[in-house]
Amino acid sequence: MNKLTTYGVFATLIILLAGCSVFKSKDKTDEEREKARLLSEQQLYERVQEYFDDERFDLAVKNLQLLESRFPFGVYADQSQLEIVYAYYRDNNEEAAIAAADRFLRLHPRHPDADYAWYMKGLANYSLEPGLLSRFYQTDHSARDVASARRSFREFQEFLRRYPDSVYAADARVRMVNIKDVLARHEMVVANYYVKRRAYTAAINRAKAVVEQYPRTEAMSDAFALLVFCYHRMDLTELADDNLAVLKANFPNHPSLDENGDYRFAADFNLDHRSWLNRGSFGLLDAPRAPIFDIRESKK
Repeated sequence: MNKLTTYGVFATLIILLAGCSVFKSKDKTDEEREKARLLSEQQLYERVQEYFDDERFDLAVKNLQLLESRFPFGVYADQSQLEIVYAYYRDNNEEAAIAAADRFLRLHPRHPDADYAWYMKGLANYSLEPGLLSRFYQTDHSARDVASARRSFREFQEFLRRYPDSVYAADARVRMVNIKDVLARHEMVVANYYVKRRAYTAAINRAKAVVEQYPRTEAMSDAFALLVFCYHRMDLTELADDNLAVLKANFPNHPSLDENGDYRFAADFNLDHRSWLNRGSFGLLDAPRAPIFDIRESKK
């Protein structure tokens, strides 16, 4: 082998070795980058958990958004989409929580944690208007919008239909009972308003809705008491007696019944009797008081 050939062989070996070194170096660099990328994702996720622990939900939202934008296909991608629903909810941004839950269900309809997204939709609607449920349990006889409560009931209903064995099912059932109480009481609030206006047919329709749609609620006894009164005022004696029999049999301690079990509103509230002051003021003063069918009044 001459010198030229020898140099050629050495040169080729050097190039090959250098190439291997470059490839190894490249492989190592890619591996380190991937490791650094995963570490950054994990660090960002851990930061979110710290914000949850500190109840700084606004910062948790921002960092979950950053986590998803930087690592849309990362290890925590699905989890961050779920956790942002909770973060929005705890940050009192119920509408954003509902939208985030809907988005998760569109992207992952068969996800193992899809039941959580459905549950959170019901929960967010449940408190969409702050204090909605508590307001109805105060003495307040004005009609209020209960659209969010109705939506919440429907969402929980659908959730239980899809996931009856979910770990969140028991809580959803309890909340549905509370919502039914609210919706039933709302119907009675409106029914009482109609009684005051002497719109007895409209009042009867509201009371019937309580009996038919919200059985086993506290307002049901008030509904029967109101039906007796309105049918009595409309001279529909047979219907009044039928509902009075139901009232006595199922709610013997209702305040509309006296100590002998007789219906007292029929005698105590004569809406046709007007005092001289009421007549002299053209109905502005000392107006006959319509009964208020609300058993909560007697519990004060």
